[in-house]
Amino acid sequence: MRYESVIGLEVHAELLTKTKMFCSCSNKFGGEVNTRCCPVCLGLPGALPVLNAKAVEYAVKVGLATNSQISRFSRMDRKNYFYPDLPKGYQISQYGLPLCSGGYLEVEAEDGMRKVRIKRIHIEEDAGKLIHADTEAGYSLVDYNRAGVPLVEIVSEPDIRTPEEAGLYLQKLKSILEYLEVSDCRMQEGSLRCDANLSVRIAGSTVLGTKTEIKNMNSIKAMEKALEYEFKRQTELIDNGGKVLQETRRWDASKGITVAMRSKELAHDYRYFPEPDIVPVVLDMNRIEKIKGEVPELPYEKEQRFINEHGLPAYDASVLTSSKSLGEFFEKCLREYDNPKTVSNWVMGELLRILKNRGLEPENISFPASYLAELLKLVEDSTISITAAKQVFESMFDSGKEPRVIIREMGLEQISNEAAISEIVRKVISENGKSVEDYKAGKGKALRYLVGQAMKASEGRGNPQVINRLIREMINKK
Repeated sequence: MRYESVIGLEVHAELLTKTKMFCSCSNKFGGEVNTRCCPVCLGLPGALPVLNAKAVEYAVKVGLATNSQISRFSRMDRKNYFYPDLPKGYQISQYGLPLCSGGYLEVEAEDGMRKVRIKRIHIEEDAGKLIHADTEAGYSLVDYNRAGVPLVEIVSEPDIRTPEEAGLYLQKLKSILEYLEVSDCRMQEGSLRCDANLSVRIAGSTVLGTKTEIKNMNSIKAMEKALEYEFKRQTELIDNGGKVLQETRRWDASKGITVAMRSKELAHDYRYFPEPDIVPVVLDMNRIEKIKGEVPELPYEKEQRFINEHGLPAYDASVLTSSKSLGEFFEKCLREYDNPKTVSNWVMGELLRILKNRGLEPENISFPASYLAELLKLVEDSTISITAAKQVFESMFDSGKEPRVIIREMGLEQISNEAAISEIVRKVISENGKSVEDYKAGKGKALRYLVGQAMKASEGRGNPQVINRLIREMINKK
């Protein structure tokens, strides 16, 4: 029996406002525990919330960038549930009248473009953070610095069919949020988190199965692995005559499994009702149009421009625009070295390789794009070889020094002087008679071997074009 998964994502992104959602406390990450909170975000009696206008503006930008309808009239609601890190005993969120609805994003799935509908986008406040002591202590501590931090929640329809599609959708959404500069999307810090709902059904059926929710995944890879496991768990359970329970689960990365946490709440369990302390959010068309004019070039727009303006392959353009910082680095380099494909090859090859090996993000690049442009010019004019340039490039990450300084310090200047190279070539030819005879017999590999020996003798600094020419000329004269 062939099953298919039905997946919907709920993505929470912390907004980059200066202050929290309903008070003037700092919205910076971290800090000494319980130092960035006040009577409002602690939910003390008599403290009244005041809605952060910038959070509303940021959420509208997200809605516009995801093809959503912007509500001119929306309101805040109380979502009632009791948990130690929720100081008021309820969360101020949106339910009946969200800020944005009816949007969509398109992702390129295996069978073509898939349109993932977005049911709603709303604003709400974050809860605090539980700090669990060791099990023997028998208690947990709460840091309320995060309580009241502004969130935007983007809820998709169950239009996603595979974990890979879910990853593509989340990556695209993440890049949009970064381009809008409304969230830093640092998943390792919890500023972008994802809850995934998954059910299974017979392929081709329109009847939805019982879904489970996997909470608070903070990496795209973790989400994909959790969905793969959950699909396997549910299908095996059904095949063995079991029944899928509607519940909330968490991903245990160390064991590679999902673990049941609690039965899944329904909307009525939260006893939503309109927040009485905050007036409705009313946006006139002039305000919406003003915000629309502030929406920057988005990643999918930049991707098409890179293809049209720079003649890049679609794959290159998609990689370079997947990160705002990466796309900006590429374009800054182009301003000083106008060879798009060469720059793209270096950014996608050497740059991404080093970032991956060092566990860094594109915004962590420690030198300006002009340094890469300078390095490529030095390769072009034969000051250094490609091999040496790769050494210099990696060294720039460690030292932040200019290419010419590193080249001088490491003694990597390429030898192009024919007199100096001739001495090396004569020695290589005299020591490798068998390879010389093979070359004369028409064996191309012999020439490559001789060039390699000459490069080795020059400690990688010899100009390979000059070496290649001189070897052929000297052998042909014999």
